[in-house]
Amino acid sequence: MAKVVLVVDTSSSIIKFVSLSLKMAGYNVVPAFDGMEALEKIANADIDMIITDLNLPIIDGINLIKTIRENIVYSHTPIIILTALSNEKNIQEATEAGANSYLLKPFNEKILLAEVNKYFE
Repeated sequence: MAKVVLVVDTSSSIIKFVSLSLKMAGYNVVPAFDGMEALEKIANADIDMIITDLNLPIIDGINLIKTIRENIVYSHTPIIILTALSNEKNIQEATEAGANSYLLKPFNEKILLAEVNKYFE
């Protein structure tokens, strides 16, 4: 059965590009456009991985990660940050909140897929 990846970003073009890349690699994708929608999707689907931006409305990426990590079902689910925020403070906050990887936009499709694949080997 294909792994399910939740992709959270306010940009529909980012979600489309990431989704297309993941689908072509054999993954199922669930899109969400803000942190609240992401939590709703998590509550209603079996998610194997989360790829999220940090700049999100309603619930930002850091608080989204913290909330996900508090849920026993998703406490060990891989979380990849995909963001344009490149400063050390953001990277440290994301890591401390529970993110597993941190990738920068614009991103390389091969690097993204390699990062995703390493959690399912």
